[in-house]
Amino acid sequence: MTTHLEHVEPAVSPTDMRTAFAQTAERLLDEDPLTAVVLADISADLFTEAARRHPGRTLNVGIREPLMVSVAGGLSLSGLRPIAHSYAPFLVERSFEQIKLDLGHQDARAVLVSVGASYDWTQGGRTHQSPGDVALLDTLPGFAVHVPGHPDEVPALLRRAVAGDGSAYIRLSNRSNAAARPAAVTGAGMIDVVRRGGGALVLAVGPMLDSVLAATAGLDVTVGYAATVRPLDLVAVRELSGPGTPGNAADVVLVEPYLAGTSARLVDEALADRPHRTLALGVGRTEVRRYGTPEEHDVVHELDPAGLRRSVDGFLGRGAS
Repeated sequence: MTTHLEHVEPAVSPTDMRTAFAQTAERLLDEDPLTAVVLADISADLFTEAARRHPGRTLNVGIREPLMVSVAGGLSLSGLRPIAHSYAPFLVERSFEQIKLDLGHQDARAVLVSVGASYDWTQGGRTHQSPGDVALLDTLPGFAVHVPGHPDEVPALLRRAVAGDGSAYIRLSNRSNAAARPAAVTGAGMIDVVRRGGGALVLAVGPMLDSVLAATAGLDVTVGYAATVRPLDLVAVRELSGPGTPGNAADVVLVEPYLAGTSARLVDEALADRPHRTLALGVGRTEVRRYGTPEEHDVVHELDPAGLRRSVDGFLGRGAS
């Protein structure tokens, strides 16, 4: 006999992305007997009740992240849809060989969900920082990548990833915009037009939106928002960046919360048939060895509103404001 479990959404939205992820993953475990969650101690306390109800599909392998990915690969090959979760550098960088071989090479499919982003926990030092995670996954074919900018965007993006046929990476962060964006809340994967202007397209990814809006205040630019960057909505990039003509290039400013330039290749390929310029902003390649705070790291990488404004003004040939 099967029992249908009725799920009631919480009256108050989670205030952080990790909680939103755990709550949604737990509902997926209840709803779909093919869903599984594999942990490596990180966030295990958020899955205590799920592990009690679904002990065979909520697995904690301990501090063994490569094993976690290998287990996820095995679960996938057995017909399950696994979600593997840990800190970004442990999930992607430390376990990359297993992602490449036990997922990609074996044609296994999993949803990888990270926390920590580029430098959310600066006090943890370089071991807990991963600005190169999306660029590293770009070396493998077929990975979808979602970068929510608000906790309310997480449930639909996770559900979309789990329902998909391929592997996906969801990059959670402690940083958040003040409000969720409609296209991300529905999980549609499209670029959301936040503000229309007559000049360049400034494309903010995930939690960079609020800083971009502050940095571009008063500028005649279009601000777009993307929570799904693989695949990137290149049709919208072409439309919003303008036709581009000799002497009047289409200008695109990419603002990503990970390694600068990660998505520049895609934009340049999409606009290859028209004159265009691309400015790629993000985390720099110089290692910041002082702990500080995430906000202080933003300043070093010029990802704070003032630093972004300087970069955009310089790119557009404007004087300092």
